[in-house]
Amino acid sequence: MKIMKDWTVFERIWLLTFTLINIYLFFAWDDTILGLITSISGMLCVVLVAKGKVSNYYFGIIQTGTYAYIAYGYGLYGEVMLNALFYFPLQFVGIYLWKRHTTDRKIKGEDIQINVLTKRGWIGTIVSFLAIFILYALFLKQLGGNVVWIDSATTTLSVIAQILMLKRYTQQWLFWIAVNVLSIVLWLKALIVQGGNDVSMLVMWSAFLINSVYGYYNWSKVYKKQKGERM
Repeated sequence: MKIMKDWTVFERIWLLTFTLINIYLFFAWDDTILGLITSISGMLCVVLVAKGKVSNYYFGIIQTGTYAYIAYGYGLYGEVMLNALFYFPLQFVGIYLWKRHTTDRKIKGEDIQINVLTKRGWIGTIVSFLAIFILYALFLKQLGGNVVWIDSATTTLSVIAQILMLKRYTQQWLFWIAVNVLSIVLWLKALIVQGGNDVSMLVMWSAFLINSVYGYYNWSKVYKKQKGERM
């Protein structure tokens, strides 16, 4: 396929494998059609982020909207607010910002110039995380939310990761890895305690975790190549 001409073997196998798993779960576990749409659009979004493609945001618009609706049904209010009030509008911001920082395409595949955090940037990021994490968990507790500490951690880490993503920092992937691990725990607990058929959410977050590891590897490699071209 022409649209996947610059995709690696890993990227094609990853996307095909998890798409087939989601389709199987849709029929085998009587999953919801909304869950299937959310999972597949989410996987397309994250693999395109890992490749540095601006088009990731178009699938992100679909994924964040449908995911917020599903999370609301499970009382995961932190996830709802994160996706509906933060992720969804920032997809449009991301399209604008990434298009302003495109490459000259000397390195095959990616669309954008990639950055890395400085030591000062790391300190500011960690301090911000700790402060927001504690305050947001207390806020969710007042709302009567479920598993508020994990919910707060995933929400806070996601906000930071999304901001780093908009600014095209490689270290965003380290935060996404943490988000994905915690999200798997969050949904596993929600499905066990409350029931429900949205098993595709577990598959989606598992796929995201694998992609995050790959994304960090790929962006680190591309940054070194771009840095070498600028020298």
